[in-house]
Formats: sequence, structure tokens, C-alpha cells
Amino acid sequence: MRVHKLTFAALAVAAGLSLTACQNDNAGTGQSDPSSPSTVSSSGGGSDSGSSDQGGAKNSAGTSSATNSGTTSSGGTGTAAGTGSNANAKVGKCRTDELEITAKDNTIDGDPDGTVVVTLTNHSGRDCTVSGYAGVDLKTNAGSLSAKRTGQQAGSAILKNGKSTYFPVNYPFNKSGGSGVRITGLVVTPPDETKSVTLNWPGAATLPVTDGSGSPVKVGPVGSAGQGG
Repeated sequence: MRVHKLTFAALAVAAGLSLTACQNDNAGTGQSDPSSPSTVSSSGGGSDSGSSDQGGAKNSAGTSSATNSGTTSSGGTGTAAGTGSNANAKVGKCRTDELEITAKDNTIDGDPDGTVVVTLTNHSGRDCTVSGYAGVDLKTNAGSLSAKRTGQQAGSAILKNGKSTYFPVNYPFNKSGGSGVRITGLVVTPPDETKSVTLNWPGAATLPVTDGSGSPVKVGPVGSAGQGG
């Protein structure tokens, strides 16, 4: 009987141990349930990752924006356009207001005629083109006298900022012994311009009286120093 009691006791202990183990397992399973929301939460992290996808969409939008910015910079193709526009932008002509215009007597002893050299100096702050003949009129006590072109070939040139170019005005000496025609001023109109400047006449004071068959005063093209120049 003692043996049976011990056996039953051992069985009871074993059953108790087995039951405890089962409860522990259940408890472990019960703990795995709370971790389940954590998994969901982590899957919610997948949802976060979904939000990260949205963030990815934002990044994609950012990339699109960068692409737009790239397009803007490709508006640096606008730079090419700018270059094109620079290439297409021709050097403008010299305007009267951009030129300092002066005149001086440049007659050399022994010359058959007198020479006044007119200087055009570019002070515009930019390069400009000047070519052809300037308009030249002498103001006299008998009225205005327009100079006649010499007929020399007129070249085209770019006048750099701060640089000068010249042209001559040739006139006959008054050798008649009479008072002649008194010169009171020199009016210069740069090529292709309508605005004129009036200068003091630096040459001989008078011209010979003519029969009116033509102008005794001649003007050379811009860029030629002229007689005595």
C-alpha cells in the first residue's frame, strides 16, 4: 500500500508539473498576443513604410521639382538663347550724344588748300559702328554752305569705347585780296544721324567768293585723316 501511495504521489507531482508547464506555455502564448499589436504596429510601420511611400511620393515630387528646376536650368538653354541673342545683337551705330566731336586746323605749309580735321571720340561706354560720310555745313555771313563729298570709298569700322576716328574738311584759301565770305561756325552731323553739333571754326577766317557753281568745301569719309592729317 505504501508503494501505491508513493506511486500516486509521484503521479500527482508529475501531473502538477505538467499542468504548470501548460500554464506557462499558455502564459507565453498570452504574452505573444500583446506582442501581436506590436507586430501590427510594426506592420503599421509597414503602413509607416506606406507613409514612407507617400514620403517617397514626396521625394518623387521633389525630384519632379528638381527636374523642373533642371528644366529651369535648361532654361540655361535660355542661356544658349541668351548666347544666341548676344550673337544676334549687332553692335549699334554711334549716336551723336555718344560722341565727343572736336575740330582743329591741320593745314600743312605748302598745301594748296586748307584742312580742318574733325575728331569723333566714343565716350558711350560701349563699342559702336561708324561709317560713311558725316554731314558738314559751314555757317557763314552769307548763309549756310554744305560741304561736298570727295567720293572716296567709305569703309565701315567699329569704334571702341574711348577711341577716336577722324575725317577731313578741305577748303580753298581766300587769295582774292577781298574780304571774301566770313566763316562763323562748323556744323557736324555724324553718319546716319540727324542730330548735329555746332563747333567753332578753327581754320582760315574766310573763303573766296565763288560764282555759285559748286561748293568749294569738301569732306572726306570717316576714317580718313585727309590732307595734312
